[in-house]
Amino acid sequence: MSNRIQIAIDRGGTFTDCLGRIPPTKQGEAPTDIVIKLLSHDPANYNDAPTEGVRRILERAYDVSIPRGQKIDTSNIEYIRLSTTVATNALLERKGERHALVITKGFKDLVQIGNQSRPSIFDLAIKKPEVLYSGVLELDERVTLVGYTSDPNAADNAVQFHEANGDDPHSTQISRPYAGTDQPPSAYDEHGKRTGAPEIVRGVSGEAVAILKKPDEALLRRQLHALYHDHGYRSLAVVLMHSYTYPVHEQVVRRIALEVGFHTVSCSSELMPMIKMVPRATSATADAYLTPVLQAYIDGFFAGFAPTLRSGEAGTKVEFMMSDGGLTSVDHFSGLKSIISGPAGGVVGMALTSYDAEDGRPIIGFDMGGTSTDVSRYAGEYEQVLETTLDGITVQSAQLDVNTVASGGSSRLFFRNGLFAVGPESASAHPGPTCYRKGGPLAITDANLVTGRLAVEMFPKIFGPNEDQGLDETASRQAFEALADEINAHTAGTPLSVDEVAQGFIRVANEIMARPIRALTEARGYSASKHVLASFGGAGGQHACSLARSLGIETVVIHRYSSILSAYGMALADRVFERQEPCSETWTGAEGPSRVRIEKRVDQLRDAVRGELEAQGFAKERIELETLLNLRYAGTDTALMTSQPPGGGWHFERSFQERYKQEFGFVLSDRDIVVDDIRIRGTGKSFDTLGQTVLAEYRSYQGEWKQVDTTPLAVRKVFFDKQRLETPVLQLDSIPAGTQINGPAILVDTTQTILVEPNCTAHTTTNAVLIHILYD
Repeated sequence: MSNRIQIAIDRGGTFTDCLGRIPPTKQGEAPTDIVIKLLSHDPANYNDAPTEGVRRILERAYDVSIPRGQKIDTSNIEYIRLSTTVATNALLERKGERHALVITKGFKDLVQIGNQSRPSIFDLAIKKPEVLYSGVLELDERVTLVGYTSDPNAADNAVQFHEANGDDPHSTQISRPYAGTDQPPSAYDEHGKRTGAPEIVRGVSGEAVAILKKPDEALLRRQLHALYHDHGYRSLAVVLMHSYTYPVHEQVVRRIALEVGFHTVSCSSELMPMIKMVPRATSATADAYLTPVLQAYIDGFFAGFAPTLRSGEAGTKVEFMMSDGGLTSVDHFSGLKSIISGPAGGVVGMALTSYDAEDGRPIIGFDMGGTSTDVSRYAGEYEQVLETTLDGITVQSAQLDVNTVASGGSSRLFFRNGLFAVGPESASAHPGPTCYRKGGPLAITDANLVTGRLAVEMFPKIFGPNEDQGLDETASRQAFEALADEINAHTAGTPLSVDEVAQGFIRVANEIMARPIRALTEARGYSASKHVLASFGGAGGQHACSLARSLGIETVVIHRYSSILSAYGMALADRVFERQEPCSETWTGAEGPSRVRIEKRVDQLRDAVRGELEAQGFAKERIELETLLNLRYAGTDTALMTSQPPGGGWHFERSFQERYKQEFGFVLSDRDIVVDDIRIRGTGKSFDTLGQTVLAEYRSYQGEWKQVDTTPLAVRKVFFDKQRLETPVLQLDSIPAGTQINGPAILVDTTQTILVEPNCTAHTTTNAVLIHILYD
């Protein structure tokens, strides 16, 4: 067995979490894990946090010295799995690549017009949505839909055009479908101008498509040349009408643009071949805006290694976490697929370590990091969305359903208009909260520190000019004293103490973080109290008990790698490859004629996905394929991606109706169901089993729990509600599995602090801490 190290890295907004795993050399042995946690931005000590994380892991794993700045030898690395917030931050901060939009003539304002939604309908100061592109090129091309036909040879038959198209329906000539050759069809001259009846072909979706106007390639080349050389654009977004079913014209633009010299060409038909043009357009512009930034970062990361990671000379695989929770190679990674790259790793880690099928309770993932908190839900399968809005930009791309709120350990604290306010501004990693010794502002981490909820003795000593100092409690207390004086000067009644002020900010933060949980549960018809709360992220353990109590949740699971669970999730994640095609069929049931046609296309897509994963090195028995249909009721515009029923049956309508009723509270039983898209998701399995689940191990003790017999590291007074209580600080690594700990207590290890509040009981298992919230 190879003992080359496996590395997974999650680059968050404040901290970068790194997990190095050396596989066992003998069957039955446990792997050796190396955990590294460092600031994501520390320009005084290193340029790139993930590269620095790899360097430190290799130094510890092989007991060698690797000077900073020296290219890192990759010969001892089996793989590096990486998630990054580079693209997300570029979008939020509007620091993406300047690019141009190529769009069908007459639609240059499409993205600005958008879908006319008014989220703040009563706001008198109307703000038009931003666009990401800087210039527009209108392409004189046009195709139109004639209608759907189930006959594969219909493109060769005469199709009567509506008179509104300007055609004589009695003289329509049909040419053979255009196959992408240099010879234009008979209906066009050498410039692509229409000279006779249009060519009619069968689109990808099965709809008959009439080609009214082909692009003039010579003119297009001159226009793209001007964009590149005269205006300095290096990135393009290409969005043409009906390209979801007829992508040929977008492919023409892509080919010529690459020949001209453009580095990035984002075609909407490749990114997400779905019918809606507006979200396709915003997705393509987002990809053209973010991919160059992402690629520049990846190139910079690769440059720190020798042999280069991109070349694969040393046999080191580099995989990236996509927004849908799957891993992919650098060749298939793009800005659009990376928007929630980091949180997706956490969802995978939460699902694989916390869910217990026998227990049956769904899991709420509560990922509290430094900059933000991400909330997700898992009930046996990953919940995904195909359309999401981030900072005013709506994108159409498969993503795990993650709700994010700007409340984390580095969220800044303010007293505004007589109210306590937390965030959305963040102290980030640089300068960080006040206690980070960089002169930063007050943040939630400072509030936890002054109330005694953080064990200063165990917090990583990575601060100060030499990265060898711990948190500065004195600075945090002094800043809170000044803030308490300001608050008391503006409020009547009994003056608030420093503890009460800090506790007030913690309560506000907890309420902000509870809102997205309620949106994922109660707003969708689920009771939050019937879930298990899986808490992770660097700051999650300090807030888990309070948050669970506010939601009525009884059980909290905190994995031993909770502070680096996104990195751990990537180490466990599977390689994913997907193919999707538009369909435009009316569903006629499991035994109807539409099923036969759809099944044929499904089989073709499954073969293509399986072939790609086999080419990536996965054996057939380690490949799993999932069939999904994007279904909606006729006359509506809300489609739900519906998985094939268990056992491989074709009664998709049942699954769709159940989900539709859960989502909206009713079904439209008198409406036809339309199939908008066919999607095949292929998974190359990374492992067979993780062994016994946390809840299964908990049940195995059958109430026979040991009491803590280890000496506390310290006993400190922690502020709870209106008083400070003596609270032991216990070294988590020294507490054996099967131990019960009554709150209040603080459990610590090298990367996390878990606060067990009064009226809570913690139980240790092999890989986690399970906390019961006691209610009167």
